[in-house]
Amino acid sequence: MKLLIVDDDKLVCQSLQLLLGKERDLEVISTASNGEEAIELCKREKPDVILMDIQMPVMDGIESTKRIKENWPTIQIMMLTTFQDERNIRLALKAGAEGYLLKSASIENMAQQIRALKAGSVILDGDVLKTITEPDTAALEGLTERETEIVELIAQGLSNKEIAAQLYLSVGTVRNMITIILDKLEIRDRTQLAIYYWQRVK
Repeated sequence: MKLLIVDDDKLVCQSLQLLLGKERDLEVISTASNGEEAIELCKREKPDVILMDIQMPVMDGIESTKRIKENWPTIQIMMLTTFQDERNIRLALKAGAEGYLLKSASIENMAQQIRALKAGSVILDGDVLKTITEPDTAALEGLTERETEIVELIAQGLSNKEIAAQLYLSVGTVRNMITIILDKLEIRDRTQLAIYYWQRVK
C-alpha cells in the first residue's frame, strides 16, 4: 500500500516515514509540506492513502483534501492532526476525508487504522467520536426513527451483527433495512452512508 504523508513539520514526516515504513505492507512513497505539494505528488505518484495534516501554509489540509477527492476520488485520505474541534472534524469529512485520527495515536494503531481505511471503513478516533456525540438525528430527512438509529450505528463503526444485537433485531432485518436506507438516500454503500451521516448531523 502506497502512502503519502503531508505535514509542514519535517520531524513528523520523518518520524512517520521511518516508523510506518517498518510495516511490511506499507510503503511511504513521499512526503509533502503543504496541500499544493500534495496535489502535485498525487499527479505523479498516485498514492493509495494520504495522511493529511490540517493546518499548513500555502494550502491547508481541508482544501487540499477537497481538490484531491475531486480529481482522484479513489485516493483515500486520513486526516492526521492534533485538532479535535467539531468544526475541523466536520469540514474534513465534508471535504471528502474518509478518516480522522489524532497524532497521539500509537504507530501500531495508526497502521491498523490505515489498513481498515483502505479496506473501506470510515475511521474516526475515539476522542473525535466523543467530540461529535449526541448529534441531531432529525437532520436525516426521509428516514424513520429506526432507520436513523441504524445509520448512526453504522457511522460509529458497528457491524450488522452488532447493530442487530443492540437494537434487538435479526441480522437479516438489519441487512434489509440498510438496503432500503441506501435506496432511499441514493447512496451506494455503508462507507458513503457513514460519511453522509457525519456531514449532516449538527
